[in-house]
Amino acid sequence: MKAGTGTLDALMTQFLLLSLLAVGGGNAAIPEMHRQAVDVLGWMTDRQFADLFAIAQVAPGPNIIVVTLIGFHVAGVAGGVVATLAMCGPSCLLAFGMGHIWERFRYARWRVLIQAGLVPVSVGLIAASALILAQAADVNWVAFALTMVMAAVGYFTRVHPLWIFALAAFAGYVGLV
Repeated sequence: MKAGTGTLDALMTQFLLLSLLAVGGGNAAIPEMHRQAVDVLGWMTDRQFADLFAIAQVAPGPNIIVVTLIGFHVAGVAGGVVATLAMCGPSCLLAFGMGHIWERFRYARWRVLIQAGLVPVSVGLIAASALILAQAADVNWVAFALTMVMAAVGYFTRVHPLWIFALAAFAGYVGLV
């Protein structure tokens, strides 16, 4: 796509909003990122989104690099920069400010209750992210079976996630998916 002002504005608006909704980390916003980038704005297909997410997961650095990849896909280098700053800037400032308040009231009952309440919200948002990505990647029964097996291995064993990625990549390389 061309990096026009309208496209950059749309990237900035979407990721500014998502940055403030990413309770539990950037991956918690994946379902809404997917909905906006694929369904609402039509910037990419399900498969392209899943591919960008996979690249972000295996690349060194923070997982939120998926935002940079989406921005780059939509509007080149300028899009990558705008999307990254929009996603990271507000949440970093909010976290910095809240960190001081959070520490000041570390023994307050309301703080303990809020923190306990945010745990299931975060887990639910991350589970929704996994479901959205699995639906986008599972294009046939073999891919679905591979997703289920890899999820079970990741959940029930202590196998390092990079080995799981490597096995899934091998399955793709040999043409299983």
